[in-house]
Amino acid sequence: MLNWMDAWGEFWKSCVVIVAAMILLRVAGRKSISQMTIPTTVIMISIGTVIVQPIAEESIWMALIAAVTFISILLLLELLELKWNFFENIMRGKAVTVIREGKLQVKELAKLRMTVDQLEMKLRQTGIARIGDMKTVTMETNGLIGYEYMPDAQPLTYGQMKSLLAQYAAMAGIGQPPALAAEAQAGPGASGGEAQGVSPYAAGLFAEISGGEEHHAHHKLD
Repeated sequence: MLNWMDAWGEFWKSCVVIVAAMILLRVAGRKSISQMTIPTTVIMISIGTVIVQPIAEESIWMALIAAVTFISILLLLELLELKWNFFENIMRGKAVTVIREGKLQVKELAKLRMTVDQLEMKLRQTGIARIGDMKTVTMETNGLIGYEYMPDAQPLTYGQMKSLLAQYAAMAGIGQPPALAAEAQAGPGASGGEAQGVSPYAAGLFAEISGGEEHHAHHKLD
């Protein structure tokens, strides 16, 4: 027969365990979940093992004390890593360069026990299509990758676009476009919504190109 007092006791202990676990993980920090390092992984597994024991046993406060101790050790390790670089290198390791100047570093991949297919999968997930486009690709200590494009493969920025338009205007003898001149005088960020997209001069340039293509198409039809 079901003992309602025992059932209520189990319900109460379960609620306390869940709330305590959520608070402790919040204190540990969000990177404990999203960027698991070796010390963090060990401590989180230990917390998970310890914190479910009160469900089957009666020592709920002893389990909470053990969980608080684990979190305190984790915070202490992170403070030591912030203070001393050599301690961080011991606990986390260093980033490993797996691609340098567009070439795979096979020996470094072997040290990481990672195959070329596994590396290519990570690159595709990051949006990298060609290994030859990469100046450096590093495997970070948290399992993510850092990368830098070759100069010729880097995407065009808004600042570079403005520079190209200014050069085009100078070569065409137009002078600096009014929109770019006003933006340069007002300073960065003063152009509001126009800074987020293409400037009126650029839009006019593209319209001129589009108009030339349409004129060429009509000429072919005639």
